[in-house]
Amino acid sequence: MGNSSHNTSFILSAYGEIGRIRYFCFTMTLVLYVGIIVANSLLIAVISVERTLHEPMYFFLCALSANELYGSTALFPSLLVNILSDFHDISKLNCFVQIFCLHSYVSIEFSDLALMSYDRYVSICYPLHYNRIMTLNKACGFLIFIWFFSMVRFGITLSLTVRLPLCGNIIEKVYCDNYSLVKLACTDTTVNNIYGLFGTFFCIGLPLLLIFYSYAKILKICLNSPRQSQIKAFNTCSTHLVSLVNFSIGCLFETIQNRFNMSHIPNEVRVALSLYFLICPPFLNPVIYGVRITKIRATFKKFLCMRKCAP
Repeated sequence: MGNSSHNTSFILSAYGEIGRIRYFCFTMTLVLYVGIIVANSLLIAVISVERTLHEPMYFFLCALSANELYGSTALFPSLLVNILSDFHDISKLNCFVQIFCLHSYVSIEFSDLALMSYDRYVSICYPLHYNRIMTLNKACGFLIFIWFFSMVRFGITLSLTVRLPLCGNIIEKVYCDNYSLVKLACTDTTVNNIYGLFGTFFCIGLPLLLIFYSYAKILKICLNSPRQSQIKAFNTCSTHLVSLVNFSIGCLFETIQNRFNMSHIPNEVRVALSLYFLICPPFLNPVIYGVRITKIRATFKKFLCMRKCAP
């Protein structure tokens, strides 16, 4: 295939021929997007308005929802347009913007989950010193750092990808991702691959190490604690663990598809698996936290009661 770097757009071939189910897919996608916006915005609003929730734990949760709104907005509008369109292409500029947003979303999500695990570790292992160790100012500083670091890190990644001459313009997905573009390169991509490995370690490996360390310490404390304390610790950490496992599974699906030939799997299944980490965590996390965390549930009920009782 000849050099096609002069092309101004990419073709997203994974849409295929959706034909008669086009409007069904559009409706389901729109419902999911609206659900993600409503659920996450509602969680942010509840945490922002209720003063008793102005603690680092809920601050990190608020940031998690904000990041999920950010990642979803990078995907869903483009997805909705392409479902209804007969031409599944995306301009180079929009493709690069989507890559930047989706990859930084993943990095921020893992980092935020790591901060939440560290917060639980301090709360359970050092309860008497928690208010001194984990303050709102520190929490804010941590979040500013991970957002800034993720943006800079993927800004460099994108600058390395943009310079590559490409020998094609067909991306076998329903959205743009960096690995798919690097595979189209007509030149040596060693620099991209090495930087990508280091970046993956810092953006995913280090957060996962912090999470494992935090939960290893929590488990050690729990094994030497009374039964009641163990149950309390489990209830505190269970929602975070569900979020972590859910997001990690989605990213694992995506990694496997990128690294291995999945042509033997039906296209519909591959599309669903590639969208898992962009749909399920943003949709389920606010629901899980809203139902499982007593303070958030009680605050939401209080607001509902106030609206019903208002003249």
